[in-house]
Amino acid sequence: MRITTPREVAHQAGNKYLGVLVAAKFARYLNEFPKDALRAAVQGEEKLTTRALDSLVGGDLNYKLLRRRRSEA
Repeated sequence: MRITTPREVAHQAGNKYLGVLVAAKFARYLNEFPKDALRAAVQGEEKLTTRALDSLVGGDLNYKLLRRRRSEA
């Protein structure tokens, strides 16, 4: 089992907090797929958050920061 350090995440995302948010969002995206399709695509029984962090640290994950729109009341 590989351990992803906060320093590795910060290197790819700018800071560790942003990296964890991006990885969590990607893990939620992966969770929408059928489990059979995910098992066929990736070998092993890793958790989705582990896959997401590995993708981020490996440089396979591209993301874009968007500014929040302020709601008009």
